[in-house]
Amino acid sequence: MTRDAIGIVGENTRSLKVPKVTPYFWVMKLLITAMGEATSDYLVSHMNPYLAVVGCGLLFLVAIWLQMRRDQYSAHYYWFAVIMVSIFGTQIADVTHVVLGVPYEISTSVFLVALIGILVAWKLKEKTLSIHSVHTPRREAFYWATIVATFALGTAAGDMTASGLGLGYLGAGLLFVLLFAIPMAAYFMFDLNEIAAFWIAYILTRPLGASFADWTDKPIRFGGLGFGSGPVSISLTLVILMLLALVMIYKLDDPNRARVMDVH
Repeated sequence: MTRDAIGIVGENTRSLKVPKVTPYFWVMKLLITAMGEATSDYLVSHMNPYLAVVGCGLLFLVAIWLQMRRDQYSAHYYWFAVIMVSIFGTQIADVTHVVLGVPYEISTSVFLVALIGILVAWKLKEKTLSIHSVHTPRREAFYWATIVATFALGTAAGDMTASGLGLGYLGAGLLFVLLFAIPMAAYFMFDLNEIAAFWIAYILTRPLGASFADWTDKPIRFGGLGFGSGPVSISLTLVILMLLALVMIYKLDDPNRARVMDVH
């Protein structure tokens, strides 16, 4: 075996840190974005908002630390990190608008520039933006920085669409369903680059899930169904836990299981 071949085998057998992109991945992501929106709204409105943000920020740091200290993908650590990113990322965008008074148009633009900057730096340093190559600490750091930026951007963009454009929560949700379908259709029908299709769809899941969460939990007088953020958060959490148990038991999204089988 040549040295180049040995290098290729070594690269291919490194343990990945993020799940396979399957239908389960997208369902989990959408459920978690909706849950994060409802949970953030509940915490900020039912307790001191500053304590809520600080507490969730600390849990976010713990979740990322637990995830990054693992040497391979673990569903419960990974999805716990995504949950905390969802809640804390929502709070970042909300604090920017509500507390600091930054208009949605400006915060959306700032978060978009930040996201582009992270992706450019990731590409320049690692030569790829593929999540199938997230198996080193630096790549994982870029990955989670990107995820946080997508959540903050998606929250600001979703709120801007719902309120600033006057579409309402349901109208905004339906709009983002259409937008979410575009990169998926372009990938399967027109050979859109896989990495570009993934990240565009990933960004759009945030305002998509959040819009429907707001629609279900906001009062009827504000265009919602009036179920309340607490009940919606709890209901979504239970569904997420059941789906996570299914994924963990049957290893439905373990990226290293298939790779080990391929190597052998």
